[in-house]
Amino acid sequence: MCDVTRQSVPAQVLWYWAPAALYAGLIFYLSAQSHPEDDLPSFLFKEVSDKVLHAVEYGILAVLCYRAFRWAAGPAIARQAVVLAILAASVYGITDEVHQAFVPLRESSWQDWLADTIGAFIGAMSWRSIRPE
Repeated sequence: MCDVTRQSVPAQVLWYWAPAALYAGLIFYLSAQSHPEDDLPSFLFKEVSDKVLHAVEYGILAVLCYRAFRWAAGPAIARQAVVLAILAASVYGITDEVHQAFVPLRESSWQDWLADTIGAFIGAMSWRSIRPE
């Protein structure tokens, strides 16, 4: 990990929040596709459950959010990094499902949102236990 403790606050914010924002943008881009399977390796759609893909996708988002809340915010927010990361990823999952309701050939599903939230929980809790810092 890069030592950003001596960098300016804007540099720290960029270092920690840019990956989360870029990844959220990737999720939005894939959700806007009528056939997202065209942009991903075919084995993901043949051998892996859609719900598992949702969980992994939002688990990664939660890890990136945890990292940002933990290191690019004040101490009060950093103490709540796990909860905030899960909440942020879950809320983004809701907005993603609403977004998909307006994309041709896509559908919105509360089960997908539930998989997103479960994945966010697993991702944030796992990362915290691996990197308690």
